[in-house]
Parts: sequence; structure tokens; C-alpha cells
Amino acid sequence: MFIAYLTFADNRAAAPDHLAAHKQWIEQGFAEGAFLAVGKLLPASGGAILGRADSREAFEARIAADPFVIHGVVAADIQEMDVWRTQDGLADLMAAA
Repeated sequence: MFIAYLTFADNRAAAPDHLAAHKQWIEQGFAEGAFLAVGKLLPASGGAILGRADSREAFEARIAADPFVIHGVVAADIQEMDVWRTQDGLADLMAAA
């Protein structure tokens, strides 16, 4: 499992120009089962994505395809997590790879 922290970067002011494409990219990630949760970082410093992929390289490539990343609106910091325990209702996360 992976956590991507997307913090605003130098080109933050261009966010409105790429927001529609960013939202479409998020929808595609959910449709393909790669994203488990997406949300804002508070206070208003960017966003975070909880996701899964077959490899770190595959997840990094997916994040690199985010229009916000491509256009320098955000910088990505990707962390990998080996899930070994969850709440009962989240047991599917154990097989997130």
C-alpha cells in the first residue's frame, strides 16, 4: 500500500487551470482500483492519496501522470506501507498489492 502526499509547489496558482484534468485522473484511479481514499491536507497544503499497485514503480508512474504533478502545481512524496493490521471492515487492505 502507498500513501502519496501531494503538497502545493511553486506553480500552485495554476491549480484552477488543471483542476478538471486532475479530477478526471482521480476518477480513473478509483475506477481502476488503484485509489482507496483521496483527501485534502489540512490546513490547505495539498492532498493525499491512499493507494495500491503491483509495485512501487507502478504507483510512482501513476502519481507522475497526475496533471497537477506534470504542471508543477504539487510535489509528490510517496511512502510505502506494509499493512499488518486493520479494523475488521478494512481487512481487504491487507491484500492491497
